[in-house]
Amino acid sequence: MQLTFACNCESPVLSGRPVIRPAYPCVRVSEVSSPHFPALSTERLTLRVIAPHDVAEFRALMSVPEVTRYSNWPEAPTYDQANEWTRNLAELFPSGKGCAWVIAERSSGGFSSAPFTSITPIWEWRVGGIGYEAHPDYWGRGLTTEALRAVVTYGHRAFALNRIEAWTLPGNDASDRVLEKAGFRFEGIFREKGFFKGAFHDFRMFGRVAADAVMDAPIGDDRPVAAE
Repeated sequence: MQLTFACNCESPVLSGRPVIRPAYPCVRVSEVSSPHFPALSTERLTLRVIAPHDVAEFRALMSVPEVTRYSNWPEAPTYDQANEWTRNLAELFPSGKGCAWVIAERSSGGFSSAPFTSITPIWEWRVGGIGYEAHPDYWGRGLTTEALRAVVTYGHRAFALNRIEAWTLPGNDASDRVLEKAGFRFEGIFREKGFFKGAFHDFRMFGRVAADAVMDAPIGDDRPVAAE
C-alpha cells in the first residue's frame, strides 16, 4: 500500500522554531525517528521514505478514474509526469521544505498503489492544508483514516502547525467522513474556489487545531460515495 504525506515547509527542527506540543496524547503514531527522515509506524502501517521504484505505483494510483474524480490531480499521467511529481515529493525533506512518505502495511511489508496525501503550510500562521487519495483496492478498510490520524498528529507536533485544513468536492461523502474521524470539523463552502479540469469547483472546507483531539472512534468504512 502506498501513501505519501507532503509538507512544503521548513522543519521546525531545521529552522530553529520551537516545537509546540498539543494537549492530546500521540496515540496513533508509535515510532518517530528524528532528526533523520521521520519514519512513522501505526498499528497496521509503516510510513517510509519515497524511493525511485515508487514511481510506477504512484502512476498506477493516479491513473485510476475513481481516484482522481474528486481531486485536482490530472488524469492518466505519463511516466515522465509521475516521475517528476514523485521526485518533487522525495526532495521535500532533504531540502528542508517538508516531508513525504510512502506507507506499507506492516503485516505484509509491501504495498500497491493506494492513498496519497499532502500538507502545504503557511509558516508565519502555522497553518497547513492536507489532502489525500486512495486506491479502490484499499477502500473500506479504514487505512486512509489510520494514516491521516498519524499524519495529523505528526503535523501538529513535529511541524508545530496550530491549524490543519482540508477541502473536499461536493459528493465525496466518504472523504468528509475520513476527515471527521481525524478530528476535522466542517466549516462551510467556498463557492467556485478552484478551477481545474476546465471548470470551477465549490470547496467543502474542513479544519482542526492543535488543541482538538485526534478522534479515537471506530475507523470504519472509508469507501468513496458517488454523487447523487
